[in-house]
Amino acid sequence: MTDDRPLTIALSKGRILKDTLPLLEAAGIRLLEDPEKSRKLIFETSRADVRIIIIRATDVPPYVQHGAADIGVAGKDVLMEHGAEGMYEPLDLDIAKCKLMVAAPVDAAPIVGRVRVATKFVNVARRYFAERGQQAEVIKLYGAMELAPIVGLADRIVDVVDTGNTLRANGLEPTELIAHVSSRLVVNRASMKTRHAAIQAIIDVLAEAVAARQAEARP
Repeated sequence: MTDDRPLTIALSKGRILKDTLPLLEAAGIRLLEDPEKSRKLIFETSRADVRIIIIRATDVPPYVQHGAADIGVAGKDVLMEHGAEGMYEPLDLDIAKCKLMVAAPVDAAPIVGRVRVATKFVNVARRYFAERGQQAEVIKLYGAMELAPIVGLADRIVDVVDTGNTLRANGLEPTELIAHVSSRLVVNRASMKTRHAAIQAIIDVLAEAVAARQAEARP
């Protein structure tokens, strides 16, 4: 039985969208309008068989996992937090790169016993400290992580770090690397079986575009 529905690709606004669109253009997939100037959530593309939905970054994995989107682009940090059940991760797009790190006040003394950790990456933080045999009380925050150690809410934070300027401005420094982060292409497992040819063609073209971009960046 043929599935005539358009392939749905889930993206999130911001850096990932900006960096992903040129790669999609290599596959002949171009948005027909500027998402930054529209309040729409579903966008038609230059290919009648492909549409793009733009949602919160943290919502991309569940949309793909449950089949509401066939393909998505999500940061490795988000995938680590959410888990990858029901999804394939066939390609590292090598964009939106940063690091997921533990950070502490500058010159902070080592923690003896239970450590209080503020983060939006609750699952990642719990796994990280458990693997090191350290008890951790994880406090979920949704933003302004750097404030937590300053006001005594937490001893450490776990957050993504790009330049580190925000940490330094608030008297913090990165202390432990949890993971290198970049954006990954994810595919719904059922879609990969039922719409394999169409999805694999997109993966192949994106892989070529990523390789070409990497080659251009080499000195």
